[in-house]
Amino acid sequence: MAELRLGPLLRYADGSSATVWVEASRPCTAEVRCADGARGEAPTFQVAGHHYALVPVSGFAPGTTRPYEVFLDGTRVWPLSDAPFSAFPPSVIRTPSEDDSVRVAFGSCRWAAPPSGERDPVGPDALDTLASRIAGDPAGERPDVLLLLGDQVYADETSPATRRWLAARRDLSDPPGNQVADYEEYTHLYYESWLDPEVRWLLSTVPSCMIFDDHDVIDDWNTSAAWVEDIRATDWWRERLLSGLMSYWVHQHLGNLSPDELATDPLYAAVRETPDGTDELRAFACKADADPATVRWSYRRDFGRTRLLMVDTRAARVLDEQSRAMLDPGEARWLREQMLEEPGSCDHLLIGTSLPWLLPHLVHDAEAWNAALCRGEKGARWARFGENLRRAADLEHWAAFPASFEALTALIAEAGSGPEAPATVLVLSGDVHHAYVAEPRWPSDAPDARVLQLTCSPVHNSIPPYIRLGFRFGWSAVARALGRRFAAHGDCSRPPVSWRKTGGPWFGNQLMTLTLRGRSALLRLEQAREVRGGRPQLVTVTESEVAR
Repeated sequence: MAELRLGPLLRYADGSSATVWVEASRPCTAEVRCADGARGEAPTFQVAGHHYALVPVSGFAPGTTRPYEVFLDGTRVWPLSDAPFSAFPPSVIRTPSEDDSVRVAFGSCRWAAPPSGERDPVGPDALDTLASRIAGDPAGERPDVLLLLGDQVYADETSPATRRWLAARRDLSDPPGNQVADYEEYTHLYYESWLDPEVRWLLSTVPSCMIFDDHDVIDDWNTSAAWVEDIRATDWWRERLLSGLMSYWVHQHLGNLSPDELATDPLYAAVRETPDGTDELRAFACKADADPATVRWSYRRDFGRTRLLMVDTRAARVLDEQSRAMLDPGEARWLREQMLEEPGSCDHLLIGTSLPWLLPHLVHDAEAWNAALCRGEKGARWARFGENLRRAADLEHWAAFPASFEALTALIAEAGSGPEAPATVLVLSGDVHHAYVAEPRWPSDAPDARVLQLTCSPVHNSIPPYIRLGFRFGWSAVARALGRRFAAHGDCSRPPVSWRKTGGPWFGNQLMTLTLRGRSALLRLEQAREVRGGRPQLVTVTESEVAR
């Protein structure tokens, strides 16, 4: 009998359809049955000995909520009847109503929570806490979609439990040591993270959109051409990278696509049509490694009159120092087309990019200066110093790609201007293990839309004291003056916009939520905090109107 190994994950949901992702223990037919008779089914496909299905379900009416169950070869496998799952309400598929309101929760950087009963060294998990709140009040407020903006798993920072599992499988004295090495070890990371009972139930009942960042593969992934050359010289990197891309495609990327996109995706068709899709998927990963510009991980989702563009800022990079860019030309054209398509068709334009566009001023100037050094503006000796510094200090955000920073800034201004401009253009980011709000100001021809950088991280991770100190200092007047000295040394041009911090920095395990209704927007930041004598709770730290 087939068993449910992972999932279900409710991934896509619009006014009439949804997709539900599962992993089964053997080949079978996965079926989703809703309480009113709506159903969908799909045969599993095989990758590296694992069996997955993405089940499309259609025929819904907008604005409805339906409990659902999952069956494998006719046997019900979800919901689970044992504790703690017996305490959770039924998983539901909620289709958006025909009005134009949407609630978007987002964050990034999540270490898997330790097993129940064990002390959590980094404090309560924000996703666990969100799940507990929704489960305790099923009819209350919940996100319409959850955006996970990178580092859903940590391939390079494994937990003690995972290290023990790895040690039983291979000799950890051989590279890559206690990091994951292949596809099977990646699947263990997803089990550890997504079998967490609260998170498992949450992802079964709230649709999710995901994009990778560096730790999904390795810290500083694609930070520079020199970095790529060095890591390719190791004997373990190729298998690690291919396994990372393959497992990302299976566990995260597929669910980002709509049913229509899935129906025309040639790789998805090829993997499903063969008894074992491992070779097809591996060939795709090889192609993505050899020629990244031929593969697009970015995607678009529309929620009524809210448009979300999730942008790949890792695999789409151009790393040659003389033509360095965050996005390759094809990716940049795609982003431009999506941002400018159908003027007047959206009230809110959300740009999901794991790496912040606007940083503390000192960090921005340091990254622009470092980019100039690495280009050789100050000679070979400074270039070597710059490369070492870039890797040590993670100087690889949009500011480290000056031409791309300027291009994105101009594109945001263009998309946010004119009589049919959206009310807001909001850049949603994570990565930097704290939260803040920054607002740009253009010297002239300011856009009509309200433009903000909204950064929220981590969902569940450590916050070293030096990060708190560094980012607090990075926004100060002294830091700004120091940054200008860096920029002057590198002969860096001034950014095309200025900006100021209008909220934060906030430190803790946290989530931001945008409530978008018509042309109004409300932003709330909540942190997961221990409560004496009770379960952790999400506590509102700040709430503000973004647009009226």
